[in-house]
Amino acid sequence: MRTRRQPSLTLRSTLAFSLVAMLAVAGAGFYLYQSMKTSVLIYSDHAVMGRLDHFRKLLHYELAIEKLRDSPQIFKNMLDSEDDIFIIAEPGQPPVIMVNPLNVTLPDLPVIGQETKLSVTDLRSGVTDSGAPLRAATVQTTSGGREVRLTAAHIMSKEMAMLAAFRERIYLAVTLAFLLTALLGYVLLRRGLRPLRKMAAHAANITPQRLDSRMDSADTPVELQQLSDAYNAMLDRLANGYQRLTQFSADLAHEIRTPVGSLMGHCQVALRQSRSEDEYQALLASNLEELERISRIVESILFLARADEAQSLIERQPLVLNDELQRIAGYFEGLAEERQMTLVTTGAGTLQADPLLLRRALSNLVANAIRYADEGSEILMRVVAAGGGWRIDVENQGPVLSEETLRKLFDRFYRGDASRHQSSDSYGLGLAIVVAIMQLHGGDVSVEQPAPGTICFSLFFPKT
Repeated sequence: MRTRRQPSLTLRSTLAFSLVAMLAVAGAGFYLYQSMKTSVLIYSDHAVMGRLDHFRKLLHYELAIEKLRDSPQIFKNMLDSEDDIFIIAEPGQPPVIMVNPLNVTLPDLPVIGQETKLSVTDLRSGVTDSGAPLRAATVQTTSGGREVRLTAAHIMSKEMAMLAAFRERIYLAVTLAFLLTALLGYVLLRRGLRPLRKMAAHAANITPQRLDSRMDSADTPVELQQLSDAYNAMLDRLANGYQRLTQFSADLAHEIRTPVGSLMGHCQVALRQSRSEDEYQALLASNLEELERISRIVESILFLARADEAQSLIERQPLVLNDELQRIAGYFEGLAEERQMTLVTTGAGTLQADPLLLRRALSNLVANAIRYADEGSEILMRVVAAGGGWRIDVENQGPVLSEETLRKLFDRFYRGDASRHQSSDSYGLGLAIVVAIMQLHGGDVSVEQPAPGTICFSLFFPKT
């Protein structure tokens, strides 16, 4: 089933920015429109109220209603809008002044008394036949001792036209904001994401033969600096791992080839002519030694592989370290006596660790010391409480090693003494196994030369 391709980051970011800009402009436009609409309505209401108040005072104090019958054009000329409505009439009588050019039907209007001050709440709303809103009110006054009612209404046709034009401008502004933001956002995002495309192109060109290539972070933006550094660090780890894997494969092939070649040579020699029973037994014994050597190499490689993939299960138990050191010393006592060496243990403590793995790590260190230390010297196994945990030292006397040799001691298939390894059962994985065991326990292993002719391996187990 073909998976649906997700939109690009540039497109999604552009749409997001454009929508934000559109909503911002729309929000500002809506606020301005509502403010203008409110102002227009308030202005219209005050215009109606002012007109009624003005004419009420004019009729009450200066102008008699009889004069209006003779000159009705006076009020028509005083109106601001040619569509506005103004009616002067006596109760129960035909209107004296009737200005209603659109023949609009007014809503029911309460009569406001002469002594009552007109307010906005006294106005009523209505709609013309064409749909234009209006605001109207009726007040009472006296003119020449006669009761007169004044009705005024303002039709907001021009105001609605102005608001409609303003709405169109807002729609246009929102559309332009969306389009301009989309265009500029796309261009700027494409330019801003150029370092990512450069990084992707660089990653596409990485091959096992080009693991030394690194990203130039000189022109990388601050936001991508951490990604660039992590990318280069990843390449460093890959290059180091690939180099170690290559070296490991070459060393493994060399280590396996030697016993396999020896086995083949022995068998070929034996098959050239008939041999006695003793000669065949000697051949089988020699071949068995080589097979055991291959078996130990394979077992160690499998252990390292499981440790690297974190597949080994740690069964921690409380261990009395003095007893563990005595156990190791007793196991290697006979081998140490062959080289006139003595094993000394000091210190005590209790540690949470896997007993089999701890014994294997200590055995590898002691076996390494017996193999390479000076004959007749002393091998010291010491327990020390340090750094919130326990440190186990294995110290012996031997030749002075260079700093470069010390750094390589824990590499797989590395031997500290190339002149003697051919005759020993060492195959260069013992110290690498110690490193793997300490990693499984969350600790570490180190080596130093506290004095000329003295080398000390230290296992540090943190508290759990």
